[in-house]
Amino acid sequence: MINFKVDNLKTMRKQLEKFTDFLTESEVCEDDVFASKLVSCELLTNVIRHGGDEAEFCGQLLDGGIKITVSAESLKGVDINGEPPDVFAESGRGLYIVKVFSTSIERGTAGEISVLIKRR
Repeated sequence: MINFKVDNLKTMRKQLEKFTDFLTESEVCEDDVFASKLVSCELLTNVIRHGGDEAEFCGQLLDGGIKITVSAESLKGVDINGEPPDVFAESGRGLYIVKVFSTSIERGTAGEISVLIKRR
């Protein structure tokens, strides 16, 4: 399991490298490592750029997949159950990408967003 907090994009990139290294060392296939990094990056970038606050990240390897959880005050207002935006829309594209690569997306009791990426 990998946990960290980030509040800027430079730190985010460094921390995500540790997460992808963890997945690679755990013999996760390259496609799933890519999907995990992409989903993580979209969720964290939205918090940093649009919410302007700190994000807490937890990435863990489960029997059925890779679970990614991101917590931040600004995520509490994000509608994860609405219709996905058009891929060419100016806003909402990050959530669209998250939904495409994830098996499930859920809201936790504290407002966090958790996604599951099924392993191949």
